[in-house]
Amino acid sequence: MFCLISAESRVPKDHPLRGIKVLMDAALKDLSPLFDEMYASEGRPSVPPERLLKAKVLQALYTIRSETLLIEALEYNLLFRWFLDFNLMDEVWDHSTFSKNQDRLLAHQAAELFFARVVAMARENGWTSDAHFSVDGTLIDAWASLKSFQPKEGPGNPGDGDPGNRSVDFHGDKRSNATHQSATDPEAQLARKGRGREARLSFGLHALMENRNGLCVQALVSTAHGTTESKAATELLARQMDRAEKAPETLAADKGYHSVEVVGFCRENGIKPHVATVKGRHVHGLDGRTTRSLGYQTSQKVRKRIEEVFGWCKEIGGLRRTRKHGTDRIGLSTLLILTSYNLVRMGKLLGSPPGSGLATA
Repeated sequence: MFCLISAESRVPKDHPLRGIKVLMDAALKDLSPLFDEMYASEGRPSVPPERLLKAKVLQALYTIRSETLLIEALEYNLLFRWFLDFNLMDEVWDHSTFSKNQDRLLAHQAAELFFARVVAMARENGWTSDAHFSVDGTLIDAWASLKSFQPKEGPGNPGDGDPGNRSVDFHGDKRSNATHQSATDPEAQLARKGRGREARLSFGLHALMENRNGLCVQALVSTAHGTTESKAATELLARQMDRAEKAPETLAADKGYHSVEVVGFCRENGIKPHVATVKGRHVHGLDGRTTRSLGYQTSQKVRKRIEEVFGWCKEIGGLRRTRKHGTDRIGLSTLLILTSYNLVRMGKLLGSPPGSGLATA
C-alpha cells in the first residue's frame, strides 16, 4: 500500500502554531545576515540555526523537559516536523547539537537579537505600549543540590560516603554565600522568597513588561545576590529608553521597588513612579499627589499581570528549575522561553486592530 502525504496537510488550518510559525519565520528571516556570519561556508553542512531556535521554542511551548526527548519527538511528530520545515524523510540531528552550538549562540548574542526582533515586530504591529510599563523579579531554582553547597575553605561535609546520593547532616552548621559555594554550579547562591521561607540555591530573573498586552520587552538574569531589584529595574529601564529613544510615561512596581534608587531614577528621566509604597517609609518623589491619581490606581492593577509572564515561563516553559549552569547559559535559555511566551501572546493578537490590548495604564 503506497500513500503520499505531507505534514502540511495534517495540520489544522486554525491550529495556534500556524500564527506563531508565521511570526517566527518573519523574525528569523530578518536575522539571516547574522546566521550567515555564525557559520562558515566550507566544511560539513551545519544544522541551520533557524531550526535550532525554532526547536527550542517548541520545547518551551510543549513543556519538553530535555533536548533528548525533543529530538525523539521530532522522529514521529508530524506537527513538530511541519513547524521546523522538515519533510517526512529528512533526518533529525543528534541532541548533542544543541550543546555544541550553545557557545556559538552566546558569542553572537543570537537569543538577545531574536528576542529583540520579536518585540520589535510586536511594536510595529501596535501591540505594545511605549508609555506604560511594569517591572518585577522572581527566583529561579538552580540545577544544584544543597548537598553541593560546601565551604570555600577547609574540608567539606563528609556525609556517609555514598558517592551517588550521600546523606549529609547540616544541623547546627552556619552556611552563607560568603563562606560556602556550590560545587555543581559556583554561580548559584542561597536565597529565599520571603521571611520564614526556606533558602534555596537560586538565580534572579528580572523582567520589564509593557502594559498594553502583557508582553515582556526586557529581561535580565543575575545571581540571586549582588543585583538588587532596584538596580535591575533601573538597568532594564535604561535599556528600554535606549531602544525606544524616549522615556516611558509610567513605571508600575510592587513594594520591593519603593526605594530612592528607583524613584529617583524615574523622576530624573521624567517617568512617573507608580510604585506601591511601604507603610512608614518616605521616599522623595513619591507622595499622595501620585498615589491618589487614577493612573496610579490603574497601574497597580495592571502590574500584577507580570506574574502571568513568570507563571507561564515556570509552569509551561520549564523555568521553575533551570537545567543549565551559570548566568550566561541560563540567560540564553530564559530569553528563548520569554520569546516563546511573547509569540504565544502575539499569535492570539494576529488579526486584531492595533492598540486593542486588554488593559492600559
